[in-house]
Amino acid sequence: MAMPMRFDPLVDLDGMWTTQLADRYLPLPELPHARYECIDGRLVMTPAEAGTNSYGELHLAHLLKPAARAAGFYVFGQVNLTFTPQRWIQPDVTVLHTVPSTDEEDRWIPARFCTLAVEFVSPGSRRQDFVDKPRRCADGGVPYFMRVELSRRLRHASVELFTLAGGAYVSAAQAVSGELLKVDLPFPIEFDPADLLP
Repeated sequence: MAMPMRFDPLVDLDGMWTTQLADRYLPLPELPHARYECIDGRLVMTPAEAGTNSYGELHLAHLLKPAARAAGFYVFGQVNLTFTPQRWIQPDVTVLHTVPSTDEEDRWIPARFCTLAVEFVSPGSRRQDFVDKPRRCADGGVPYFMRVELSRRLRHASVELFTLAGGAYVSAAQAVSGELLKVDLPFPIEFDPADLLP
């Protein structure tokens, strides 16, 4: 007698993932700390951030918070930034202009609430961080996108802020270690990228 096939959500739901299925099956017991993102029903999983990026994310959120709050914005860490029920990403730092008002919005934050999405480049997801995520945020109408790249070993940090223009991002400001990133919009931001290194 043949054994019944065991249900495996990674295999059986491939190409069909939605926020509703994610609520039911994620996180997977064998991968509780993975980052779960979804592109057109296909689940994309990456491991937890390296320590250097984690440190930088927390420090950047701390740097942004006073000016953001004064301007009426809200600084969050990683959230499920949702474009459609079949498409969401998890920026490393997320700045919202609208706070979710329901439990559903709090779990699956609509992209229309977001002013700035920040990605820290990871070795395993360079294409996503440089191409895919900015394109998805631009397509979703997120007004600003920031990319951060850190190398603890080289003591190097770079930050670039992009603004949405004509449906695509254009560079608004950039700086490397020892320089100041300084902009007035979406709120005053001024720091040396080296400050993000542990």
